[in-house]
Amino acid sequence: MHSIQDSTKLPDSQAMLRVSHLHIQHGAQALVQDLSFELHAGQTLAVVGESGSGKSISSLALLGLLPENLQVSGQALLQGQDLLALSQEQYRQVRGHKIAMIFQEPMTALNPLHRVEKIIGETLLLQGWPKAKTRERVMQLLQDVGIAEPQDKLRRYPHELSGGQRQRVMIAMALALEPDILIADEPTTALDVTLQAQILSLLKSLQRSRHMAVILISHDLNLVRRYADQVIVMNKGLVEEQGQVERIFSAPAQAYTRNLLNQDFGQALAVPEQGVLLQLTQLGVKFPIKQGLLNRVKGYFTAVEPLDLSVGQGQSIGIVGESGSGKTSLALAVARLIESDGRIVLQGQDLNALQEKQLRPLRSAFQMVFQDPFSSLNPRLNVEQAIGEGLEMQKLSAAEVQARIDEALQKVELPADFRLRYPHELSGGQRQRVALARALVLHPKLLILDEPTSALDRSTQRAIVKLLRDLQREYQMSYIFISHDLQVVKALCQKVLVLRHAKVMEFQPTEALFAQPQTEYTRKLIEASQY
Repeated sequence: MHSIQDSTKLPDSQAMLRVSHLHIQHGAQALVQDLSFELHAGQTLAVVGESGSGKSISSLALLGLLPENLQVSGQALLQGQDLLALSQEQYRQVRGHKIAMIFQEPMTALNPLHRVEKIIGETLLLQGWPKAKTRERVMQLLQDVGIAEPQDKLRRYPHELSGGQRQRVMIAMALALEPDILIADEPTTALDVTLQAQILSLLKSLQRSRHMAVILISHDLNLVRRYADQVIVMNKGLVEEQGQVERIFSAPAQAYTRNLLNQDFGQALAVPEQGVLLQLTQLGVKFPIKQGLLNRVKGYFTAVEPLDLSVGQGQSIGIVGESGSGKTSLALAVARLIESDGRIVLQGQDLNALQEKQLRPLRSAFQMVFQDPFSSLNPRLNVEQAIGEGLEMQKLSAAEVQARIDEALQKVELPADFRLRYPHELSGGQRQRVALARALVLHPKLLILDEPTSALDRSTQRAIVKLLRDLQREYQMSYIFISHDLQVVKALCQKVLVLRHAKVMEFQPTEALFAQPQTEYTRKLIEASQY
């Protein structure tokens, strides 16, 4: 192990939390080894590393939230109390009161059956607060986390909020009991670049006003650079190096840290002009607004204003914009997964003019890969079954099916022995490769990718982008690539479409867009992506 540690730190007496020699074991496998750090009031400690490095489980251990089959040893002193020696009853006095946690994906962490008022106020009601006082406190918390018109949000469910609003509600829920320490586990991964900056600035201002300590878990070192005081870099359960942010960034001692800092995703391919594969003509998406007892349509919400777009054979088009700009609605419309107006002409056929029965045989020509492969893969199917599922309609022999599955696994650079693994046995990057293989097995002409790299660490993102570039080169595959990460788009796409509030802001060749953005909005997006 190469562990580098700075000697610059506050005196021991000021440490709010002192973790010594934390070790987490699963059978014979060590998941975290010899982790030690100190956390002081008002300080932000960042824990960074790739998927599987031990970042999240080391923080879950402090709250007693690890599965019982993991063995935990070491010491974690919080105000003289060893957290690792507490009973579940004692942990209840720590969780929320002294240490609170906000999770990576608010949609799964927030109870979908409860309204915002109950989600945030539940812990206060359990403390015996009266309803009127609880509502007042919830309103104040919503204002503190920057939610406009909090009165309007009290009765909403999580699915009725945007991604940024859900993340703010989760922060408000964590702050309800005024904890001394806030653990933020990848709090901005699924958000666009402008929302990322807003959420992290919000956390910083709340931290200052409440003099909280923050443990920020992230796979993105460049994001950490702006918001943390100390950094621990973890790799496969080991501490590679730790110390002051300035020192780690100006002179990283380990090759692993230098690799995490590397933002070079390579260059997009130079694709010669070929025939048009997909032509969108005045494609628009509207959702009906229904009200009243009879659920009558009272109006329409415009998700995508009518637009024209052509995608050439072997070309990759990037679609960027903030949450709510219409990116995903556009992708779902092209894939005929939601209704839309206008023409979608793929290889000479207007998909919008076809019935579902007529469309079914054509679906193998265009496939969609979603943001979260854990949700889009059936947990009951192993890798082989998940990839082969789409081949059932193609009347192939068992040997041909097996050959196509093997070919798809080889294309996404997964070993053949992964065939019998289930989604929960794979890392995030491996699951995304399986989702890609499931689409590629049908030999599509067009791949529609909705944020396929947003939840992955930087080195896995680089590997997926390289893989997509190789497939584009080898098979002349075309992509519609949706992302909020402009560095990834720059490395993969020949042209970029910028959407904002359902409207097209600009559509340019990638190099021209980055060199001379035509709108102030695009310029701000580019600035926000270059930390």
